[in-house]
Amino acid sequence: MNKMSFAEIKAFAFDLDGVIADTARFHGQAWHQLADQVGTEWTPELADGLKGVGRMDSLEMILKAGGHENDYTLAEKEALATQKNDNYLRLVETLTPADILPGMQAFLDELKAQGYRLILASASKNAPKVLGYLKLSEYFEDIVDPAKLAHSKPAPDIYLQAAKQLGLQPNQVIGVEDAQAGIQAIKAAGELAIGIGDNLTDADVTFATTAEVSLAAIASQLS
Repeated sequence: MNKMSFAEIKAFAFDLDGVIADTARFHGQAWHQLADQVGTEWTPELADGLKGVGRMDSLEMILKAGGHENDYTLAEKEALATQKNDNYLRLVETLTPADILPGMQAFLDELKAQGYRLILASASKNAPKVLGYLKLSEYFEDIVDPAKLAHSKPAPDIYLQAAKQLGLQPNQVIGVEDAQAGIQAIKAAGELAIGIGDNLTDADVTFATTAEVSLAAIASQLS
């Protein structure tokens, strides 16, 4: 690792869920509702298996877990997936700035005060809505549209696109993630990686919780 890399950083690219707010619980609740509807038992193993998986693939996993994979036409499956997303969005509407994870409001304020540029690099198509409910939209000058990417995390596409949209080189951007696939995406893009959570050993900088993140703490780990 180049110890001097942090001096070149002009921007921060943020994942959303688990970094800025916890929206995963809403996905879990919405999928649980759908599993009940189709007659699949909701188990901790099933819930864990859906993390980070796309909408249609998640639906297939739920149907298969209950032996229902052949009970629905493609059109009916698409309708179920849409229904799940509608339920998720209703839950997301309950978000307020109080749901911002500990320390992140202060960190975003610090970054803006120091002149860093911010972009959102979330796989969620609903990320703009979530930022709006959290009242954080004005912090981010741009959002990467995951629907326009060829490959999702752990491929580097979303972080390469984040740098491109800002008109920067990858070594001028630092990514913030809470999952191994996200850290792999940042590193594959040639960017510095901040990992929040456990077992993110590939990250250049690691924090146990969002409350610990600050510019001084990042710089001290890179010095």
